[in-house]
Amino acid sequence: MGDDSNGSGLPQMSDVDVMALLLSEDLDRDQSEPDIASSIGEQMLHMDIPLLPRSVRSRIRDLCSRIEPRNVTLVGGGIGHLSAWLFDLWSNSDQNDREGTNTTPDTFRIIEPGTRFCVIIDRLIRRYEAEVWAQSISMKWHEVFAETSSSRASNITIPENAVNSILPMPIDLIIIDLPEEERVAAASAAFDLISPGGLVILLEPTVPTGDVGDFSDGVEPTAAQLKVQSFNEWIELVKSINHDHSVGFTDLTGGTLVALLKSF
Repeated sequence: MGDDSNGSGLPQMSDVDVMALLLSEDLDRDQSEPDIASSIGEQMLHMDIPLLPRSVRSRIRDLCSRIEPRNVTLVGGGIGHLSAWLFDLWSNSDQNDREGTNTTPDTFRIIEPGTRFCVIIDRLIRRYEAEVWAQSISMKWHEVFAETSSSRASNITIPENAVNSILPMPIDLIIIDLPEEERVAAASAAFDLISPGGLVILLEPTVPTGDVGDFSDGVEPTAAQLKVQSFNEWIELVKSINHDHSVGFTDLTGGTLVALLKSF
Protein backbone atom coordinates (compact mmCIF):
# COMPACT_ATOMS: atom_id res chain seq x y z
CA MET A 1 0.00 0.00 0.00
CA GLY A 2 1.46 3.35 -1.04
CA ASP A 3 2.14 6.42 1.02
CA ASP A 4 -0.94 8.13 -0.37
CA SER A 5 -3.40 5.90 1.48
CA ASN A 6 -4.21 4.85 5.02
CA GLY A 7 -4.72 1.36 6.45
CA SER A 8 -8.04 0.84 4.68
CA GLY A 9 -6.93 2.07 1.28
CA LEU A 10 -8.53 5.50 1.70
CA PRO A 11 -6.73 8.36 -0.08
CA GLN A 12 -5.18 11.17 1.96
CA MET A 13 -7.73 14.01 1.91
CA SER A 14 -9.97 15.84 4.37
CA ASP A 15 -12.45 13.73 6.33
CA VAL A 16 -15.36 15.55 4.68
CA ASP A 17 -14.00 14.77 1.21
CA VAL A 18 -13.28 11.18 2.18
CA MET A 19 -16.87 10.68 3.34
CA ALA A 20 -18.31 12.32 0.23
CA LEU A 21 -16.22 10.03 -1.97
CA LEU A 22 -16.93 6.88 -0.01
CA LEU A 23 -20.68 7.34 0.12
CA SER A 24 -21.20 8.47 -3.48
CA GLU A 25 -22.62 6.26 -6.22
CA ASP A 26 -20.19 4.59 -8.60
CA LEU A 27 -21.61 5.89 -11.89
CA ASP A 28 -19.27 3.68 -13.93
CA ARG A 29 -20.51 0.47 -12.33
CA ASP A 30 -23.47 -1.63 -13.41
CA GLN A 31 -26.08 -1.01 -10.69
CA SER A 32 -28.20 -4.07 -11.52
CA GLU A 33 -28.39 -6.76 -8.86
CA PRO A 34 -26.01 -9.72 -9.32
CA ASP A 35 -27.81 -12.88 -10.44
CA ILE A 36 -27.01 -14.92 -7.33
CA ALA A 37 -28.05 -12.07 -5.03
CA SER A 38 -31.29 -11.69 -6.98
CA SER A 39 -32.13 -15.38 -6.47
CA ILE A 40 -31.42 -15.09 -2.74
CA GLY A 41 -33.65 -12.01 -2.55
CA GLU A 42 -36.53 -13.97 -4.08
CA GLN A 43 -36.02 -16.71 -1.49
CA MET A 44 -36.13 -14.11 1.29
CA LEU A 45 -39.43 -12.76 0.00
CA HIS A 46 -40.91 -16.28 0.05
CA MET A 47 -39.58 -16.76 3.59
CA ASP A 48 -40.92 -13.35 4.76
CA ILE A 49 -37.39 -12.25 5.70
CA PRO A 50 -36.91 -8.44 5.54
CA LEU A 51 -34.50 -7.27 2.85
CA LEU A 52 -31.96 -4.50 3.23
CA PRO A 53 -33.14 -1.87 0.69
CA ARG A 54 -31.62 -2.39 -2.74
CA SER A 55 -30.29 1.16 -2.86
CA VAL A 56 -28.41 0.49 0.38
CA ARG A 57 -27.01 -2.86 -0.81
CA SER A 58 -25.65 -1.35 -4.01
CA ARG A 59 -24.17 1.66 -2.22
CA ILE A 60 -22.42 -0.57 0.32
CA ARG A 61 -20.97 -2.49 -2.64
CA ASP A 62 -19.85 0.80 -4.24
CA LEU A 63 -18.23 1.89 -0.97
CA CYS A 64 -16.38 -1.41 -0.63
CA SER A 65 -15.09 -1.07 -4.20
CA ARG A 66 -13.25 2.14 -3.23
CA ILE A 67 -11.20 0.79 -0.34
CA GLU A 68 -8.74 -2.06 0.18
CA PRO A 69 -9.81 -3.71 3.46
CA ARG A 70 -7.66 -6.59 4.63
CA ASN A 71 -10.00 -7.97 7.30
CA VAL A 72 -13.75 -7.53 6.85
CA THR A 73 -16.61 -8.52 9.16
CA LEU A 74 -20.30 -8.63 8.24
CA VAL A 75 -22.56 -8.64 11.30
CA GLY A 76 -25.86 -10.27 10.39
CA GLY A 77 -25.31 -12.70 7.52
CA GLY A 78 -28.91 -13.86 7.11
CA ILE A 79 -29.04 -16.24 4.16
CA GLY A 80 -26.27 -14.41 2.32
CA HIS A 81 -28.08 -11.64 0.44
CA LEU A 82 -25.65 -8.79 1.12
CA SER A 83 -22.76 -11.26 1.18
CA ALA A 84 -23.58 -12.21 -2.42
CA TRP A 85 -23.21 -8.58 -3.51
CA LEU A 86 -19.78 -8.44 -1.86
CA PHE A 87 -18.65 -11.82 -3.18
CA ASP A 88 -19.68 -10.67 -6.65
CA LEU A 89 -17.52 -7.56 -6.19
CA TRP A 90 -14.46 -9.32 -4.77
CA SER A 91 -14.63 -12.47 -6.90
CA ASN A 92 -15.55 -10.87 -10.22
CA SER A 93 -13.00 -12.01 -12.78
CA ASP A 94 -12.97 -8.65 -14.58
CA GLN A 95 -12.36 -6.58 -11.44
CA ASN A 96 -8.73 -5.93 -12.36
CA ASP A 97 -9.86 -4.36 -15.62
CA ARG A 98 -11.48 -1.49 -13.71
CA GLU A 99 -9.24 1.27 -12.48
CA GLY A 100 -9.58 1.76 -8.73
CA THR A 101 -11.32 -1.55 -8.02
CA ASN A 102 -10.11 -3.18 -4.83
CA THR A 103 -8.68 -6.68 -4.54
CA THR A 104 -10.03 -9.59 -2.52
CA PRO A 105 -9.66 -9.04 1.26
CA ASP A 106 -7.41 -11.31 3.26
CA THR A 107 -10.36 -12.40 5.42
CA PHE A 108 -14.13 -12.00 5.33
CA ARG A 109 -16.00 -13.16 8.45
CA ILE A 110 -19.80 -13.40 8.30
CA ILE A 111 -21.47 -13.44 11.73
CA GLU A 112 -24.80 -15.26 11.75
CA PRO A 113 -26.21 -16.96 14.88
CA GLY A 114 -28.66 -19.10 12.92
CA THR A 115 -27.00 -22.47 12.30
CA ARG A 116 -29.21 -23.30 9.32
CA PHE A 117 -28.53 -19.90 7.79
CA CYS A 118 -24.79 -20.51 8.20
CA VAL A 119 -25.16 -23.71 6.17
CA ILE A 120 -26.64 -21.62 3.35
CA ILE A 121 -23.84 -19.05 3.66
CA ASP A 122 -21.24 -21.83 3.53
CA ARG A 123 -22.77 -23.00 0.24
CA LEU A 124 -22.50 -19.45 -1.06
CA ILE A 125 -18.82 -19.30 -0.05
CA ARG A 126 -18.15 -22.52 -1.96
CA ARG A 127 -20.09 -21.27 -4.96
CA TYR A 128 -17.74 -18.29 -5.19
CA GLU A 129 -14.70 -20.50 -4.41
CA ALA A 130 -13.91 -18.21 -1.49
CA GLU A 131 -13.12 -20.87 1.12
CA VAL A 132 -9.54 -19.62 1.55
CA TRP A 133 -10.55 -16.14 2.74
CA ALA A 134 -14.25 -16.28 3.72
CA GLN A 135 -15.87 -18.02 6.69
CA SER A 136 -19.22 -17.99 8.50
CA ILE A 137 -19.30 -17.82 12.30
CA SER A 138 -22.41 -19.20 13.99
CA MET A 139 -22.47 -16.96 17.05
CA LYS A 140 -24.28 -13.87 18.29
CA TRP A 141 -22.46 -10.60 17.71
CA HIS A 142 -22.14 -9.72 21.39
CA GLU A 143 -20.43 -13.07 21.99
CA VAL A 144 -18.02 -12.52 19.11
CA PHE A 145 -17.32 -9.00 20.37
CA ALA A 146 -16.66 -10.24 23.93
CA GLU A 147 -14.29 -13.00 22.81
CA THR A 148 -12.41 -10.77 20.38
CA SER A 149 -12.07 -7.96 22.95
CA SER A 150 -10.79 -10.43 25.54
CA SER A 151 -8.19 -11.84 23.13
CA ARG A 152 -6.99 -8.37 22.24
CA ALA A 153 -6.81 -7.25 25.88
CA SER A 154 -4.87 -10.32 26.98
CA ASN A 155 -2.34 -9.86 24.16
CA ILE A 156 -1.89 -6.12 24.38
CA THR A 157 1.91 -6.37 24.21
CA ILE A 158 2.01 -8.05 20.78
CA PRO A 159 1.01 -6.67 17.35
CA GLU A 160 -2.69 -6.95 16.54
CA ASN A 161 -2.07 -9.06 13.46
CA ALA A 162 -0.41 -11.65 15.70
CA VAL A 163 -3.35 -11.93 18.10
CA ASN A 164 -5.13 -15.28 17.92
CA SER A 165 -8.75 -14.13 18.06
CA ILE A 166 -12.07 -15.22 16.61
CA LEU A 167 -11.90 -12.22 14.24
CA PRO A 168 -8.59 -11.64 12.42
CA MET A 169 -7.00 -8.38 13.51
CA PRO A 170 -6.70 -5.54 12.73
CA ILE A 171 -10.26 -5.13 11.45
CA ASP A 172 -10.53 -2.58 8.65
CA LEU A 173 -14.23 -2.79 7.83
CA ILE A 174 -17.34 -3.86 9.76
CA ILE A 175 -20.72 -3.89 8.01
CA ILE A 176 -23.82 -4.14 10.19
CA ASP A 177 -26.98 -5.68 8.74
CA LEU A 178 -29.15 -6.31 11.79
CA PRO A 179 -32.75 -5.51 12.80
CA GLU A 180 -33.21 -1.88 13.78
CA GLU A 181 -33.47 -2.54 17.51
CA GLU A 182 -30.04 -4.24 17.53
CA ARG A 183 -28.07 -1.80 15.38
CA VAL A 184 -27.05 0.84 17.92
CA ALA A 185 -25.47 -1.57 20.40
CA ALA A 186 -23.84 -3.47 17.52
CA ALA A 187 -22.40 -0.26 16.03
CA SER A 188 -21.01 0.85 19.38
CA ALA A 189 -19.25 -2.49 19.89
CA ALA A 190 -18.01 -2.53 16.29
CA PHE A 191 -16.46 0.91 16.63
CA ASP A 192 -14.55 -0.28 19.69
CA LEU A 193 -13.04 -3.11 17.62
CA ILE A 194 -12.32 -1.30 14.36
CA SER A 195 -8.70 -0.32 13.73
CA PRO A 196 -7.61 3.31 13.25
CA GLY A 197 -8.47 4.33 9.69
CA GLY A 198 -11.16 1.64 9.61
CA LEU A 199 -14.88 1.95 8.88
CA VAL A 200 -18.17 0.81 10.38
CA ILE A 201 -21.13 1.11 8.00
CA LEU A 202 -24.81 0.59 8.70
CA LEU A 203 -28.31 1.79 7.90
CA GLU A 204 -29.39 4.54 10.28
CA PRO A 205 -32.33 3.65 12.56
CA THR A 206 -35.52 5.37 11.45
CA VAL A 207 -36.65 8.51 13.25
CA PRO A 208 -39.54 7.79 15.68
CA THR A 209 -42.79 9.60 14.99
CA GLY A 210 -45.88 10.32 17.08
CA ASP A 211 -46.45 10.54 20.81
CA VAL A 212 -45.27 7.41 22.64
CA GLY A 213 -46.34 8.53 26.11
CA ASP A 214 -44.26 8.95 29.22
CA PHE A 215 -41.81 6.38 30.55
CA SER A 216 -42.82 5.12 34.01
CA ASP A 217 -40.70 3.44 36.66
CA GLY A 218 -41.54 -0.21 37.10
CA VAL A 219 -43.58 -0.32 33.88
CA GLU A 220 -42.29 -2.22 30.87
CA PRO A 221 -41.77 0.24 28.00
CA THR A 222 -43.85 -0.23 24.88
CA ALA A 223 -42.34 -1.10 21.50
CA ALA A 224 -42.76 2.52 20.44
CA GLN A 225 -41.00 3.76 23.58
CA LEU A 226 -38.13 1.32 23.03
CA LYS A 227 -37.80 2.69 19.51
CA VAL A 228 -37.49 6.23 20.89
CA GLN A 229 -34.97 5.08 23.49
CA SER A 230 -32.90 3.29 20.85
CA PHE A 231 -32.89 6.33 18.57
CA ASN A 232 -31.80 8.58 21.44
CA GLU A 233 -28.92 6.18 22.10
CA TRP A 234 -28.04 6.38 18.41
CA ILE A 235 -27.90 10.19 18.54
CA GLU A 236 -25.62 10.04 21.57
CA LEU A 237 -23.36 7.48 19.86
CA VAL A 238 -23.02 9.64 16.73
CA LYS A 239 -22.24 12.72 18.85
CA SER A 240 -19.63 10.80 20.80
CA ILE A 241 -17.91 9.39 17.71
CA ASN A 242 -18.08 12.66 15.78
CA HIS A 243 -16.23 14.46 18.57
CA ASP A 244 -12.89 12.80 17.79
CA HIS A 245 -13.58 10.83 14.61
CA SER A 246 -15.73 11.24 11.47
CA VAL A 247 -19.32 10.40 10.61
CA GLY A 248 -20.80 10.52 7.11
CA PHE A 249 -24.41 10.21 5.93
CA THR A 250 -26.02 9.70 2.55
CA ASP A 251 -29.78 9.65 1.98
CA LEU A 252 -30.95 6.81 -0.26
CA THR A 253 -34.34 5.58 -1.41
CA GLY A 254 -34.44 2.94 1.31
CA GLY A 255 -33.00 4.97 4.18
CA THR A 256 -29.82 6.73 5.29
CA LEU A 257 -26.50 4.92 5.02
CA VAL A 258 -23.99 5.92 7.70
CA ALA A 259 -20.22 5.50 7.73
CA LEU A 260 -18.23 5.80 10.96
CA LEU A 261 -14.52 6.43 10.30
CA LYS A 262 -12.05 5.96 13.17
CA SER A 263 -9.24 8.48 13.22
CA PHE A 264 -5.58 7.55 13.58
